[in-house]
Amino acid sequence: MDLDPTQRASQEQFARQSQHYGKGHILQKVEDVAAVLPELSLPHHATVLDVATGGGHTGMFFARLGHQVTLSDLTPQMLENAARGAAEEGLKVETRLHPAESMPYADGTFDLVTCRIAPHHFTSPIDFVRETARVLKPGGRFLLIDGTVEDGQPEAEAWAHQVEKLRDPSHHRLLSPNTWRDFCVHAGLTVELSKVTSFLQPDLEWYFEVAATPDYNRRQVRELVQTAPESARQLFQISTEGGKITWWWQRLTLIAHKPRHFFGS
Repeated sequence: MDLDPTQRASQEQFARQSQHYGKGHILQKVEDVAAVLPELSLPHHATVLDVATGGGHTGMFFARLGHQVTLSDLTPQMLENAARGAAEEGLKVETRLHPAESMPYADGTFDLVTCRIAPHHFTSPIDFVRETARVLKPGGRFLLIDGTVEDGQPEAEAWAHQVEKLRDPSHHRLLSPNTWRDFCVHAGLTVELSKVTSFLQPDLEWYFEVAATPDYNRRQVRELVQTAPESARQLFQISTEGGKITWWWQRLTLIAHKPRHFFGS
């Protein structure tokens, strides 16, 4: 599997951290996915692809509902752990090893493609969306959930990018809602829902541990937090509570569908 430098960095990072993404990981809580389930209008036995599945939590949510699920990732250790977790629950899933930007499936294979808290690592999000559009059946849906920075906040966006890159060098870019919308439109998808919500990041030190951030980078992040521009301080509600640095990250939930008469991008 040929990988570019960004993909290779992600593969190496998540190979090191794969054991932390199973039971007990914060992404095991799938309330955000459950909340939009009615919007997805899935058939009773849908074919579902979960891209960059990590611990497999999103895909397993759909497998529990009786859907036919494929878990994909570019990190073998992640897929092994996700498959093990599914087997422990008695869930039948398929696993496939590939990057998000290059999918080894025929056109029109899936009723639903999901990707949750991963696209900020992708080398080419626009290629990922194009591939998603290609492998979706006409009428199929795309569910994206990822970190974002609301539109019209270039200074805060640049600050967040610095923080994330230092915390986790495999991070590539947080994209704004309008950027994702444009990618969907260019790929021939119709956006039905685009919603930004905020969630509390309760402890900077825990945030470091998740990514095994080196000490030198931790010091740089702490300095960036202390000197954050007012736009970032207000947007992310940066504060100190009980001696811990906290803030509210932004998360985008986007749903798009592939028109039944699809002519490509």
